[in-house]
Amino acid sequence: MFTPSRSIFAFILFALNLSICAAVDRPNILWITSEDHGPEMGCYGDEFATTPHLDALATRGLRYDFAWSTASVCAPARTALISGLYPPSTGGHNMRSKVTAPAGKPAYPTFLRDAGYYCTNNSKEDYNLILPADLWDESSAKAHWRNRPDGKPFFAIFNATVSHESKIRTRPHEAIHDPAQVTLPPFHPDDPAIRQDWAQYYDIVSQTDAIAGKHLADLDAAGITEDTIIFYYGDHGSGMPSYKRNPKNRGLRVPLIVYVPEKFAHLRPADYMPGGSTDRLVGFIDLAPTALSLVGVKPPAWMQGHAFLGEHITRPQKYMFGFRGRTDERMDTVRSVTDGRYVYVRNFRPEFPAGVHVSYQMVTPTTLIWFEQFKAGKTNAVQSAFWLPSPAEELYDLAYDPHEINNLAATPQHTATRDRLATALFQHMESTVDLAFLPEAEMDRRVGTGSPYDWARQAGNYDFGRVQPIAGRATRGVPILPATIQAQLHDNDSLVRYWTLRGLTISASSEVTPHLPDLRNLLNDPAVDVSVAAADLLVRHGNDRDASAGLEHLADWITPKSNHFELMAALTVIDHLGPLAQSLHPKIRDFPGEDTTGLARGYIFDVPNLLTHILDLKKTDARL
Repeated sequence: MFTPSRSIFAFILFALNLSICAAVDRPNILWITSEDHGPEMGCYGDEFATTPHLDALATRGLRYDFAWSTASVCAPARTALISGLYPPSTGGHNMRSKVTAPAGKPAYPTFLRDAGYYCTNNSKEDYNLILPADLWDESSAKAHWRNRPDGKPFFAIFNATVSHESKIRTRPHEAIHDPAQVTLPPFHPDDPAIRQDWAQYYDIVSQTDAIAGKHLADLDAAGITEDTIIFYYGDHGSGMPSYKRNPKNRGLRVPLIVYVPEKFAHLRPADYMPGGSTDRLVGFIDLAPTALSLVGVKPPAWMQGHAFLGEHITRPQKYMFGFRGRTDERMDTVRSVTDGRYVYVRNFRPEFPAGVHVSYQMVTPTTLIWFEQFKAGKTNAVQSAFWLPSPAEELYDLAYDPHEINNLAATPQHTATRDRLATALFQHMESTVDLAFLPEAEMDRRVGTGSPYDWARQAGNYDFGRVQPIAGRATRGVPILPATIQAQLHDNDSLVRYWTLRGLTISASSEVTPHLPDLRNLLNDPAVDVSVAAADLLVRHGNDRDASAGLEHLADWITPKSNHFELMAALTVIDHLGPLAQSLHPKIRDFPGEDTTGLARGYIFDVPNLLTHILDLKKTDARL
């Protein structure tokens, strides 16, 4: 019979102790998040807010005074979080789209699990990328760090949904904060219902704080608070209108508090001080590489963010970047950048107002009342701007204008600042191969079910360097020689043709009419975005025959045979034409609807919302 020697027992005991110590010496990581929640908190200086639990966390941790979500609506923001890649780089920038993820670039939980972490998500995912079903050890309403195997470190997320936009308008509601004490932003009219919405927003922020307090208490009760690095952040700005869906600072700025226990002080940044704050620029794009850095994994070079904590911390960045793509049923293309003082915004679809009609947003009392007052001529210039077409360029000085009211883009004394930020933005777009200039229907036509990220990086597929200056000039409203326009309308690249048409859309009729022959030919363009943009211009600027041809072409797409993206492209133009397309209403009323079999969850509401709005003769849309 074999009897192990004392030395073998000693070795086994040593190895076991080493394993236990390694687990204990590795930090647990807890992320507490909340939806539609900006920095309206006591620790951020908001005296109206009631957030005692998170304020207490801030007295022990580090408060980030300038953190940005990459997007001001949830699904694209969460897509940046999970991937470590900018959604416009992956093609996941449109609200609740579902695109193939880049090959060989796994989401960060894969790295953490490979490093020995038990990873849970409770429970919202809402990613715009198609990711593995087994990405998490558990992702459900029951997922919890308590379920981990003994001795295994955890990475756990708890997503609070009580502060979501929908809760602002839920009635009846038991009030906590006094509506009379609300300080309204200057762009919201002073109305009792709007005050109630704001007070209710503060009430649900308090509910979020209470939920965060429970999670913190759970750590204390388990005796693992000092073994756990804690993050708290919101997923984008407030759910109030002109905050959510707005790619300016007020829609992108989020609270971010990080607590790093003393035993993990070596993972803190140099400016970490309990109860302190930092002005380091931090974006959602940085959270994936930071999570890896905290567990000792070097972030892969392909991740587009920068670790701000841990063993692989990087130098602070000069800029942060944001965007807006399609939001529910509404197309848009907006990019933004900040250096912490100034915010620069570039609207590539300036014909659309910031307050373009989004059905889900219009249910909030504030939105309806604000719009009704605008239509009745009761709003001032600041309040009216939300409902009017957007300027191509915007620039705001947050030091003197925190509400982003005074657009400085055209002021001579700010030309250098505007140009510096615009240059930084376009360099960023180029370096990340931003798919801003690829409309959704065209992306579907060209990429199909493949990865847009991978497709765009294959030679000859997406010439960003050529298309960007064409789109930039066209959508700034600057004069372009007719010969240049004509040449671009005949270009082999559909994106050149498309963005040239986008420029004509915001041009005077006298600049469009010389190109009517080309517009007639473009009705047969293989790219639906090009053909329906040409139809739009023919209806608006052509003769009666042109208008009939344009409307007939648009009507051809109102069929179940059209795929979702073709249908959305055509209906967007029909909706934008308003009364000019009223002859199409009978066909729209008889339209049986699209085949939603196989459509991603987020797509199924977009076409019905557009159809309803097209047929709404009262037109709850300021453009019409």
